Amino acid sequence: MSKYIAAIDQGTTSTRCILFNRSGNIVSVGQKEHQQIYPQPGWVEHDSDEIWKNTLEVIAKARIQASASVADIAAVGITNQRETTVIWNRRTGKAYHNALVWQDTRTGDLVNLMAQQGGQDRFRAKTGLPLATYFSSLKIKWLLENVAGLRADAERGEAFFGNMDTFLIWHLTGGTKGGVHITDVTNASRTQLMNLETLAWDDELLTAFDIPRALLPAIKSSSEVYGHITSEVLPGVPIAGDLGDQQAALVGQTCYEPGQAKNTYGTGCFLLMNTGTELRTSTHGLLTTVAYRFGSQPAHYAFEGSVAIAGALVQWLRDNLGLIQSSGEVETLARTVADNGGAYVVPAFSGLYAPYWKADARGVIAGLTRYVNKGHIARAVLEATAYQTLDVVKAMEQDSGITLKSLRVDGGMVTNQLLMQFQSDMLGVPVVCPAVAETTALGAAYAAGLAVGYWSNLDDLRQNWGIANTWHPDMSDQKRNGFYLNWKKAVERSFGWEA
Repeated sequence: MSKYIAAIDQGTTSTRCILFNRSGNIVSVGQKEHQQIYPQPGWVEHDSDEIWKNTLEVIAKARIQASASVADIAAVGITNQRETTVIWNRRTGKAYHNALVWQDTRTGDLVNLMAQQGGQDRFRAKTGLPLATYFSSLKIKWLLENVAGLRADAERGEAFFGNMDTFLIWHLTGGTKGGVHITDVTNASRTQLMNLETLAWDDELLTAFDIPRALLPAIKSSSEVYGHITSEVLPGVPIAGDLGDQQAALVGQTCYEPGQAKNTYGTGCFLLMNTGTELRTSTHGLLTTVAYRFGSQPAHYAFEGSVAIAGALVQWLRDNLGLIQSSGEVETLARTVADNGGAYVVPAFSGLYAPYWKADARGVIAGLTRYVNKGHIARAVLEATAYQTLDVVKAMEQDSGITLKSLRVDGGMVTNQLLMQFQSDMLGVPVVCPAVAETTALGAAYAAGLAVGYWSNLDDLRQNWGIANTWHPDMSDQKRNGFYLNWKKAVERSFGWEA
């Protein structure tokens, strides 16, 4: 019997392969970063060929580290940075252009143009999403309109679109020699081209965005055998799980009941609440998205609050301002002061996402006095993530009618004790970190393992979940409310910066 499930986690800054055992524990990890390409302000790209090569390398690293044979791997699950858009030629396998990353804002003019014909929410009823630079639809449209010869190839069926899950699955299952062109419902729900009720590509949406149907992959569930790997790194192993990264974290955190929620603190910050099999619409600035669909079971939906800049703000403090040498130093610097000294950082570098959806917002530092020093700025940088999360939680409670009792957390920033304690203080509820912090990769592994019988059911997965740390609130309501009032004032100062 196979020992492990492999998960490929293709993220914004790196690609990893993690092997998990039946208890959901990590056996080995291979990881490699890829280049971040910034052709001009607001534009963010990745080299998809570099990511493909890195994927093969990290699979090999994870196998070597665990001394795992091909027979030891029961299946592979994939999770990926969502919305990041690549279009490639089906005969050569080469991309027509660098991938447009989810953070990229070059489609801002297209957002404004399409909003003039029906408002920012003209597609929300069908897709759960507002018009924004964030989603794949306008990125595809931009590529079709700006890359010579691409539209003609797309209409002839010579070009394939995919988010990074689709791109990797196609290559892994044969590429130009019969690669499988598929995505799952969670990734499809982030393109703004899928109807949330039918779980199918929608003709009205394709017409509105002027996107040929021939470009698009087949939509599958999040847990089924899509094909088998032809590459020598894992020949014959089935690819059986596919989830967008935030939905994968929800699955990895075993949030299978309506009302259960998790927050992932990574480059951005993403809070998802399972709302069950009923499709619900947000009226408070949240996204409605597919949470997961296992095999032929009904899809589960979720409310999502997406924050563009979280860990990326710490990187900005390190790389752009040089106040710290490594990201881990931010907590040490922040602890040199007792509070934020009245300073607030609103990281609207590419506009504000949920619950504001202000594309014209830009970053501000508010409340500066001569008293404020670099320790206060470091503290304000960390607090910004907690405040943004609180904004989303408040919207989620209003939309769902459910009061949050605790928040499950994961991602790179959960090691920051100062941030996690402040998060609990601002929410007024316990913040809980699982024993296995790599919940995004774990969720992809769970989806793949369920599909091939490695795990029998959801109860098997729930039994794997354990707690590593819990932070409890320790702040007065008066102090909490005062901090939050000042945060809201700072946020308002960021609005309308871009004409």
